[in-house]
Amino acid sequence: MPNEVHVWLLLLDHWRDDGVEFLRSKAPRIVLVALLAFLLIRLIHIVTRRLVEFSRRQDLTDGVRSQQLRTLASVINSIGMVVVIFVAAMQVLPLLNIDIGPLIASAGIVGLAVGFGAQTLVKDVINGFFILMENQYDVGDVVKISGVSGTVEQLTLRRTLLRDADGTQHSIPNSEIKVVSNLTRDWTQTALHVAVSYTEDSDRVIALLKEVGAELRKDPAYQEALVADIEVAGIERIAPGEVDYLVLVRTRPGSQFAVTRELRRLIKACFEKNGVQPAGASAVYVLNQPAGK
Repeated sequence: MPNEVHVWLLLLDHWRDDGVEFLRSKAPRIVLVALLAFLLIRLIHIVTRRLVEFSRRQDLTDGVRSQQLRTLASVINSIGMVVVIFVAAMQVLPLLNIDIGPLIASAGIVGLAVGFGAQTLVKDVINGFFILMENQYDVGDVVKISGVSGTVEQLTLRRTLLRDADGTQHSIPNSEIKVVSNLTRDWTQTALHVAVSYTEDSDRVIALLKEVGAELRKDPAYQEALVADIEVAGIERIAPGEVDYLVLVRTRPGSQFAVTRELRRLIKACFEKNGVQPAGASAVYVLNQPAGK
């Protein structure tokens, strides 16, 4: 019996020594790691909350951009927390005398297998992240990406859906997007070519085109659509029997089609009123051939 009491007392002494050593050397390091992890997580929460607040200040009619930014904030928050907790665990477990070698090896094998199988998906997500973050295009924009032109119908971290002029829907993985040509960002410029008969006085034609441009600019129905005065650049091309005059129209995105249709109508009415001859159709000559051929 005395021997058993002695063993227990010796064991308690060892436990006390181990506890004192743990509190003196390892506990402060664990507390420091936990404190740093907590501060990093709080910083991630602050950044994502600011991103959500920023998205709510966007002037969007359909709220699509706001929803995309909130989705992006959620992804940043989730990934950031996982990374911070994983790194903190890797620092704390050795202090608790837990061998993390097998854990790292298993994680490495699993990560390698997942990496080979999902490397394209990872590229899609990373590229989609930067597309959203940099606001390269929004839903409703007319863009040209990966050789396809169309209107953006849906934008996620993995893919972009386009609808072209024929109504065909194209699904493009974000990893395939290298160059983005946005045709409806800020403003759109349309080059309108007006073909007039070669015999017409150029100064008179240019003056009439400027009058038509000024008339359209003052029209209340199109004042908001036009972002600048209509510019008559002058003669663009001279061909047999005709002269092309270049008219530049700068409009808000999506308004260029209605504005140019109205401008063509006004030009036609103006030319008819002032007797300006348009370019004639190409003439076809048929020569009499000798008999028997």
